[in-house]
Amino acid sequence: MTPHNEAKPGDYADAVLLPGDPLRAKWIAETFLEGARQVNGVRNCLGFTGTWQGRPVSVQATGMGQPSLAIYVHELLSFYGVKSAIRVGTCGGLNARVKVRDLILAQGASTDSTIVKDGFGAYAYAPIADFGLLSDAAARAARKGMRAHVGNIVSSDIFYHADGLANYDALIRAGVIGVEMEAATLYTLAARAGAKALCICTMTDCLITKDEISAADRQSSLSDMVTLALDVAVAA
Repeated sequence: MTPHNEAKPGDYADAVLLPGDPLRAKWIAETFLEGARQVNGVRNCLGFTGTWQGRPVSVQATGMGQPSLAIYVHELLSFYGVKSAIRVGTCGGLNARVKVRDLILAQGASTDSTIVKDGFGAYAYAPIADFGLLSDAAARAARKGMRAHVGNIVSSDIFYHADGLANYDALIRAGVIGVEMEAATLYTLAARAGAKALCICTMTDCLITKDEISAADRQSSLSDMVTLALDVAVAA
């Protein structure tokens, strides 16, 4: 047990899906997993373990933002022996060719967070996905005919930037295609622990075209992302 997790040793599978929203974690467990049981309920950051295609897999909510995710990922990797962590979330689009409901497979994650900056002194560390998880996800998405984009994203600690879209101008010119709030820290912590990590996001609103899907429609639009992540998780 930890201050944020009441699970016992062995309650988590080697591979864990990481949505931000606790209710999304519950939805994933109830909709996709066989024999799902709740293993954590501290602060309502729900965690579950079950099976997918006969293989054990877990899902743990992380809350919003990199500081919150860092707590849960650190504890999963350090105290519960998790080997593969796959974020499943939503993101904003920074490129017009990425359409709403498309998937983004985050190859790398830039960030404005000091969580990453403070750990490497003079170096600008580049948080990247595990290549095995990334290449497997890209290949599976292609075989299934999913619209998936492999590219760089940015993990920002700020949701409402005072400068709005202008804050991302330099990143957009450098080819960054999406913005969310967790992946860079996930990749950094996994690298430090010698674990595997990948972020898969569904693009729900484009900051360039202003296209978006409603909050009610987001849940039903996530099924492709979740099944892809589960397939990759159990194969890792």
